[in-house]
Amino acid sequence: MAVIKKLLFYSLLVFSTVLILITMLSLIYDLRFWYYKILDFPRLQYLILGLLFLFLFIPMTKKWKFPSLMLLFGLIAVIIIQGIVIYPYLLGQKSVPDFGTGIIKTADTFDVVSANVLIDNRQSEAFLKIINQQDPDILLVMEVDDWWVKELQGLKKNYPYQLEYPLDNAYGMSLYSKIPMEHKEIKFLKHDDVPSFHVIMTLPSGKSFNFHGIHPVAPVPSNKYPDNVGEEEIALLKIGKLVAENPLPSMVAGDFNDVSWSHSSRMFGQQGNLKNVRIGRGLYNTFDATSFFLRWPLDHYFVTKEFELVELERLSEFGSDHYPFYAKFALEP
Repeated sequence: MAVIKKLLFYSLLVFSTVLILITMLSLIYDLRFWYYKILDFPRLQYLILGLLFLFLFIPMTKKWKFPSLMLLFGLIAVIIIQGIVIYPYLLGQKSVPDFGTGIIKTADTFDVVSANVLIDNRQSEAFLKIINQQDPDILLVMEVDDWWVKELQGLKKNYPYQLEYPLDNAYGMSLYSKIPMEHKEIKFLKHDDVPSFHVIMTLPSGKSFNFHGIHPVAPVPSNKYPDNVGEEEIALLKIGKLVAENPLPSMVAGDFNDVSWSHSSRMFGQQGNLKNVRIGRGLYNTFDATSFFLRWPLDHYFVTKEFELVELERLSEFGSDHYPFYAKFALEP
């Protein structure tokens, strides 16, 4: 038994040291090394592990010498650093206000679903069942190829306004709307084969807003799909600039392939004066739907000050590695 306890203690020392080093490295923002970007993702997991290791380390330590104290302070630093990042989402003030106590005017409200279907996923029936049950006014679908676009053709009966750009590189996109769309435009912000959608939507009340549907490339290396390794992340910043230059209320939705506390996401939000609907409401982790522990928020809604939130929900999984993300908004004058 003594040998087992000793082994567990030394294992705890090793894992705690690794966690402390990872936390410190996660504070570095260096585009030359893509793994710094990845270290920024699982901050909730770092926080949970930091609390767990601290809870185990204190009663297992018999002699509080300098190395033990350094490890103790290191774990406390992990908890503080990660807690500062996570706190606004769980306990902070809501960045996008809840809809007030007044009567919801249908003409001023709309709901939207953003979903990365995963290009290799073939469970279209499960996905369409979710969409038919939720029946959103706007549906943004990512990673669509020709097969997926064909499977989604039935949606056009209820969604008279569409914008489709299927691709076989996992960055195809489709937009279906019950709300009239004007000035439909497809832009290529960084890569020639990664589209983004930009339209003006007009609600029954006559109020209009800009809708930007985006799916920037992932920060990890890939031999199969476009990547952004070692390059400046300008796609999000370009969207922020577009929002800042346009007087209409704006919404940016999609799979950002990035967490909302990252350097690029924060800069994008600041540049366009955009608010993250998650702040003050929870993490709503949408990726990875195939993992129980390794999950983080990659699918987002950022809006300008004219929007209020009526409802926010992560929907059921359907075979993709992303959960669909649902939101209902009210557009205020």
